[in-house]
Amino acid sequence: MSEQYVVELREVDEAQVAVVGGKGAQLGGLARIDGVRVPDGFCVTTDAFRRVLADAPSVGELLDRLAQVNSADPEAISALSAEIRRSIEGAAVPAEIAAAITGALARHGEDAAYAVRSSATAEDLPTASFAGQQDTYLNVVGPAEVLGHVSRCWASLFTERAVTYRQRNGIDHRTVHMAVVVQRMVVPDASGILFTADPVTGDRRLATVDAGFGLGEALVSGLVNPDVFAVRDDEVVARTIAAKQRAVLAVPGGGTQEVAIEERRQEQPALTDGQAVELVRLGRRIEAHFGRPQDIEWCLVDDGFRIVQSRPITTLFPIPEADDQANHVYVSVGHGQMMTDPMKPLGYSMWQLTAMVPMHEAGGRLFVDVTARLAAPASRAALLDVMGKGDPLIRDALETVLARQDFVPLVEDTPAAGPQAGAARARAASAPIETDPGIVKGLIQRSRESVAALARDIRTKSGAALFDFLEEAFAEHKRVLADPLSIKAIMAGMEATWWLNDNLQEWLGEKNAADTLTLSAPGNVTSEMGLALLDVADVIRPLPEVRAFLQDVQEKGLRDEDFLDELAKREGGIEARAAIEVYLDLYGMRCVGEIDITRPRWSERPTTLVPVILDNIRNFGPDAAERRFEEGREKAQQKEADVLSRLRLLPEGDSKADETQRMIERVRTFIGYREYPKYGIISRYFVYKQALLAEADRLVQAGVLAGREDVFFLTFQEFRDVVRTGQVDEQLLRQRRDAFRAYHALTPPRVLTSDGEALTGAYRREGIPADALPGVAVSAGTVEGRARVVLDMADADLEAGDILVTPFTDPSWSPLFVGIAGLVTEVGGLMTHGAVIAREYGLPAVVGVERATRLIRDGQRIRVHGSEGYVELLS
Repeated sequence: MSEQYVVELREVDEAQVAVVGGKGAQLGGLARIDGVRVPDGFCVTTDAFRRVLADAPSVGELLDRLAQVNSADPEAISALSAEIRRSIEGAAVPAEIAAAITGALARHGEDAAYAVRSSATAEDLPTASFAGQQDTYLNVVGPAEVLGHVSRCWASLFTERAVTYRQRNGIDHRTVHMAVVVQRMVVPDASGILFTADPVTGDRRLATVDAGFGLGEALVSGLVNPDVFAVRDDEVVARTIAAKQRAVLAVPGGGTQEVAIEERRQEQPALTDGQAVELVRLGRRIEAHFGRPQDIEWCLVDDGFRIVQSRPITTLFPIPEADDQANHVYVSVGHGQMMTDPMKPLGYSMWQLTAMVPMHEAGGRLFVDVTARLAAPASRAALLDVMGKGDPLIRDALETVLARQDFVPLVEDTPAAGPQAGAARARAASAPIETDPGIVKGLIQRSRESVAALARDIRTKSGAALFDFLEEAFAEHKRVLADPLSIKAIMAGMEATWWLNDNLQEWLGEKNAADTLTLSAPGNVTSEMGLALLDVADVIRPLPEVRAFLQDVQEKGLRDEDFLDELAKREGGIEARAAIEVYLDLYGMRCVGEIDITRPRWSERPTTLVPVILDNIRNFGPDAAERRFEEGREKAQQKEADVLSRLRLLPEGDSKADETQRMIERVRTFIGYREYPKYGIISRYFVYKQALLAEADRLVQAGVLAGREDVFFLTFQEFRDVVRTGQVDEQLLRQRRDAFRAYHALTPPRVLTSDGEALTGAYRREGIPADALPGVAVSAGTVEGRARVVLDMADADLEAGDILVTPFTDPSWSPLFVGIAGLVTEVGGLMTHGAVIAREYGLPAVVGVERATRLIRDGQRIRVHGSEGYVELLS
């Protein structure tokens, strides 16, 4: 097939990204929408770009060198990208391409002015807009100038910012090509940007219009502040009219210039309210055509609006799908589970199938619809109370929605779901439970037996029978989670904690007294996990060859499947391997982000533990685990004696002391069990995963899948269908991978509405320093030290006295807790896992600190006020 170097814009549609790039395809699609006017023009195709590169062999060599450069090396990227651009701009435009372009100019008006705009094949895509990364040239006049600017657009594929963006997003430079859009220039009275959804809050019903005089470059470059119109339901609901002192105008003969606006016009609006509403109506039509909110560039000329670009708004968090058009309010599951990263489809679908309430996926995260519970007074109060204890920011966000009064349809309680039913549930939940350690031991034994039975019975299952078996296993999974005695044991520990904190503050002025009273509480499987890794360090500490091997693994890496065998070859290695294997037998099913079954477990990636083991060897002496546990237990006993003696001096002191002592016994009996159900869940998940991966291996052997981890991008039901049919949709797998990559750039909201509004909530309290970072006080004490901002547990390099600052900590992070002095996280609440373990270890901790990992610099000195709930930045 012969190469086509030029295609008319009116002949283009959205399916031709590979030919005319993202911008060209979007413009072609826009031109086909009834009532949307797009300036006429043509596209110089990617065939032309490929021909130019083929004629410049030095570019291929430079691309080979660029592929080897790390995205964190800006100097190398800058030098190589500049050299590539010089090579492309310096190359002569091949005669056939030049002829095709000049022929198109003759058809459209050789002496007319044009906008010459880059259009890359990885641009204006649903998951990555690449906005502003290549170049646009306005008011270009004459064939020679147009040809020169086409070359510049080709070269702009390799601007430093575009190269860096592609490398960080895992996009091969050779797979992206550049087309160029050449359009008749329009000289507007006003221009600007329309967002068909609020880009700040995500509200899909609220459109925002930025407008200024002249060409839009004045707004894009930041030369002037725009007028801003907010439009909802065909009405301007807010406007800000800026003083627009400068504008960019087209110059006769070519080019643009910055000019001053006469004083009398500076504070005149660039649009009337009616024009803003008309523009938004046009935007809604464009949005409907493309099927998602759009970022639209527009121009206003004498006879109406021209649309010069439309791209998806890629920063909006997706909205869960609903079966109706009613308003819905969703609460993030990840914030409660302390894991806000996106999950792969198999991961979130498995969590949905084993969860106790319906969950809805959006952006690779899960949400619970709480609309019905917000609507009725009794359930609303209970929901807000629970959310407030878990994460005050979620409660505040929900109250923000409720304050609008028209979003959630408030109803009166009904007999079926009203006060009587609520009271019955409350009585069942709060029914007395004996303070007996035997209850916890029995629950743990039942959980172990259930997991052992699962592991035994699943061994013989494969193919369709495996999936049938798993459906039954999920039912057992839910039965274990819903065990009334287990729930009572969990609630007994939590309620005793709240009772102690509330009453001892009232009676003695003691703030968060339970934090000390629960130190080294028995039976906490998560805190035991951290201490057990200290015991592993004890085994390895006197073995120099093993220590040297682990240091080498940390610095240079090693395949996980070779790690334990290579370890055993060192002197003392057999002993070290045995200690690590014992640890993995107990805790190897855990990992960071463990609610996502697709995440690699420690048993699958044991080198993850190497940095923590080395930190433990460096920062601790022998028998540190036992010593730390005993120190915590003694502090708790001393606190108990102090509290009880002070209470007995008060009016009715004996009664208060006796009740307090019963609550201390209660909390120490049950608070450790709070962590065990999650351990049981993750133990079951590892059994599920091993069976599913074995099934994936069979599909690979049969040639159905290219790799076993392909199944991670299928939901459970889709995986089942692939097993049944022996066929997989490769395009679906590619789309899922692209979407998963894009989801990492999104910040999941604590609360999300069906309008798309993302609410984070706010702390509404006084009495903390003005420049301090507020959060939730979860573990008492004040500590000052060096902040270590850690985004991945495997990258942790901690020293004694460091304060760990991280987005979230699920149970897998607890081995790090033994070596730090304090904790700061971006999500969490009083009873989330990180808070419970921080109290177990006596670490001052503040959680729920918004943007902590961005506002606190790695290495900065900070002070954590674990009793008051804020963090001070000291340097």
